[in-house]
Amino acid sequence: MKTSRRPARSLNRARSDAGAGAAANGLTAPLQQVERTYVRERERGRKWSYFAGCDYFRLSSHPVVVQALQRGLEQFGLNVAASRKTTGNHELYGKLEAVLADFFGHAGAVLFSNGYMANLGAAQGLRGEFTHALLDERAHSSLFEAARFLDCPVLEFPHRDAAAAATRARKCGRKARLVLLTDGLFAHSGSTAPLAEYARLLPRSAHLWVDDAHAAGVLGRSGRGTAEHEGVELRRWIQTITLSKAFGAYGGAVLGSERCTNRIMQRSRLFAGNTPVPLPLAAASLAALELVKGDSRLRRRLLFNASYVRAALREQGWPVGEGPGPIIAIHPASTSAAQRLCRRLRAAGIHPPLINYLGGPGPGYFRFAIASEHSAQQLDNLVKAVGEGQ
Repeated sequence: MKTSRRPARSLNRARSDAGAGAAANGLTAPLQQVERTYVRERERGRKWSYFAGCDYFRLSSHPVVVQALQRGLEQFGLNVAASRKTTGNHELYGKLEAVLADFFGHAGAVLFSNGYMANLGAAQGLRGEFTHALLDERAHSSLFEAARFLDCPVLEFPHRDAAAAATRARKCGRKARLVLLTDGLFAHSGSTAPLAEYARLLPRSAHLWVDDAHAAGVLGRSGRGTAEHEGVELRRWIQTITLSKAFGAYGGAVLGSERCTNRIMQRSRLFAGNTPVPLPLAAASLAALELVKGDSRLRRRLLFNASYVRAALREQGWPVGEGPGPIIAIHPASTSAAQRLCRRLRAAGIHPPLINYLGGPGPGYFRFAIASEHSAQQLDNLVKAVGEGQ
């Protein structure tokens, strides 16, 4: 039988087409993470120091986590291929929820396939619970989407302005059932939400909903997140997290009271219709949680590295924020200034982490995500490359 054969394209042409396709869709060129703190650019094959992404402890490539993933694949297979409301409720999910609830100090936990979905699913389950939602104007887009599911008026307030939030709360009336939605650690700046001020100024009956994606596992004496970092014992609060950042795996979770988490499981259409995270990734998440719980040196090393870079850049005149975590943001004055910094970073062997989200500042901004595993030489190279622009 005759078969038609297409002319084979060269590898370089294929790489070029892949890069062009990514650019046309607003995507970056394909990258392969190597040696834990480097990436290799597929098109050119060059290796760069990597100060982006949010794998803060590089647990996605930690041998213990990788081995747990492999054992999970061998023992459980890849996918339950069903909702937990039907035949997909494997015992591993219940175990992971119990460990998460215990680690973060909540009565209950609900797993979702990712952190974005955790906020949406929680809002579906809690629809009708609140008469008004207060929303930080710079909150993550998933909280904006979640607020729409709550089926109540949504009042935005100026970024991190607790007094303004309290003013809006008073206008809702004495009988209002309020919830305030905010990031714990803001990814665009590295700053934290003023949780203590919210707790002090808002009515005692108000709920606080904290998306702690970037703080979970990172901030606080034991890694419980923003509230623990600030020494605040919050009443009536909901914490959402992702397992794809500090824990290096994949998935999301809602943490809260037993009533809250049961309500989400019972009423969220996303939870009911969602195929849960693959079992090998659930096994990897459990291993990662044990590492974060059992080795405080990871957090100390991470926060030391971030503090070192932040202080060095501040000495050079950069207006670097006071955030406590591993995110350091640099905002160039213009597009040409951003391009110059890109060139300096590349000359120093550093992949430029230029962020330009929809609706963000015109020239974009540089978000440097420091990791516990970056070497002293990598940190010094970063400081020197950024500092040369001042």
